[in-house]
Amino acid sequence: MDQYILNLIFVGGSFALYIGIAIWARAGSTSDFYAASRGVNPVVNGAATAADWMSAASFISMAGLIAAVGYGNSTFLMGWTGGYVLLAMLLAPYLRKFGRFTVPDFIGDRFYSQTARLVAVISLLIISITYVIGQMTGAAVAFSRFLEVDSTTGLFIASGVVFCYAVLGGMKGITYTQLAQYVVLIIAYTIPAVFISLQLTGNPLPPLGLWSTHTETGQPLLTTLNQVLMDLGFNDYTGNHGSTFNMVLFTMSLMVGTAGLPHVIIRFFTVPRVADARTSAGWALVFIALLYTVAPAVGAMARLNIITTLWPQGIEGEPLAFDAKPDWMLNWERTGLLRFEDKNGDGLIQYYNEARPPARAAEEGWAGNEMVLFNNDILVLANPEIAQLPGWVIGLIAAGGLAAALSTAAGLLLAISSAVSHDLLKKMIAPNISEKSELLAARISMAFAIALATWLGLNPPGFAAQVVALAFGLAAASLFPAIMMGIFSKKMNSTGAIVGMLVGLLSTVLYIFTYLGWFFVPGTNMLPNTPDNWLFGISPLSFGSVGAVLNFIAAYITLSMTKEAPAEIQELVESIRVPKGAGAAVDH
Repeated sequence: MDQYILNLIFVGGSFALYIGIAIWARAGSTSDFYAASRGVNPVVNGAATAADWMSAASFISMAGLIAAVGYGNSTFLMGWTGGYVLLAMLLAPYLRKFGRFTVPDFIGDRFYSQTARLVAVISLLIISITYVIGQMTGAAVAFSRFLEVDSTTGLFIASGVVFCYAVLGGMKGITYTQLAQYVVLIIAYTIPAVFISLQLTGNPLPPLGLWSTHTETGQPLLTTLNQVLMDLGFNDYTGNHGSTFNMVLFTMSLMVGTAGLPHVIIRFFTVPRVADARTSAGWALVFIALLYTVAPAVGAMARLNIITTLWPQGIEGEPLAFDAKPDWMLNWERTGLLRFEDKNGDGLIQYYNEARPPARAAEEGWAGNEMVLFNNDILVLANPEIAQLPGWVIGLIAAGGLAAALSTAAGLLLAISSAVSHDLLKKMIAPNISEKSELLAARISMAFAIALATWLGLNPPGFAAQVVALAFGLAAASLFPAIMMGIFSKKMNSTGAIVGMLVGLLSTVLYIFTYLGWFFVPGTNMLPNTPDNWLFGISPLSFGSVGAVLNFIAAYITLSMTKEAPAEIQELVESIRVPKGAGAAVDH
């Protein structure tokens, strides 16, 4: 069967499933729309949370970034995983016990301030809109290749599908849709990895295959990869990393940013009891681990496969000829995400590190690396084609990549919609609005959010994981400290929380736009984006952890100069932290 038809079957079938679930689980009340009436089974919620969490950045981009750099980009894996543990252990049960629908709802009530609520809403919107760009970027990459349409058309298709199941179903529909999407994405991710691990090492378990013997060379797989990379002038795969200082800051930024992500936090408001929040967090970690333990193997094995393709006779032999490019290269070149250029006119694809070329480059007159464009986001999606796996596997991974992007996009759009309709409209502008009108407002605001996300996705500012990393930094600097202080600092008052959030958010946004301005608006950067210009050598992607520290400092300095929280608020905080949280939560 033709590959295009196979792709249509897998992608179209998965879309039909998602829309069918949304119609079946259509939200009939605001409680359904915001929190699925708090009736979601903890195991189901764990799987839905994992799908919500494992976005296009995890499925599509993370392995590509690890493949491109190696050990240095393991920060993504460590930061995201560690952050979820932080969220599960420190925040989820207490937030569920508080019994609200959204993160701004918690902050507004805990800090007894509409201003605090408004600042939280603004932070949430900035974080979620930044994050959703990454999902639209991932969806565009998948569509442009597998449905053979341009990225703009792909974005419109993705937006239409999300509109159908998110606007109709709200949290109730999204929960069960994300359960289906988790099943699709985890199967799609692991099956190609199993095939490739068997090909390269004979071991069917990719995490073990990463440490197994490479079948062709008879030495450990990573040793083989290190050797061929260094022969081509690249850094070794397992030992290379840049600034250790930035590596630590970036990992911390991802960790605390994870714990402050509003679209993940709201998932814990959907279970019946506080104990269920803990249970669903545990299940989510299990489901996440199934993909995250495979990702490093996918990255390393794909990098080795690409080099083998470009040097079919080995590093000492002739490289691949331009007229002998395999089908996967031709397919991805048509998307504009991969490009080769015959710089010296010899008809061969010279692939090496121009910054540190091997001796043969000078001896044989190579004019530079002739793979002039390789978008990291294509690697996981191209992996089955690179390894020449069956057509149905390629169709499956197309459906998986789209499931990852759309599941997180739906969660983010729901967080945006809830903030606008519940926190701004219901709690601030029109407190007497009827439930029917609020539900209509929620759906309208989600439709506008989808339109905005589509527009922003037309000109994404970078790779999916890079854009997502910025969102994590913003969450780390703004919402995470406020949530932590709201739970564990009963004396923290509204003024301290507001000042802290503003300092954290504004300092991080200012730093990002100062040193990474071109990343958002080409031509408007104030300073070149190089380590030499960064303040104390801190990367813009790592500044979220610094912003979080500034948030805490500003909040406690303000607290020391103002009156502490009222007695009734301190009693409320104390009641949230009572260890008898295994009982049923009281909804306020």
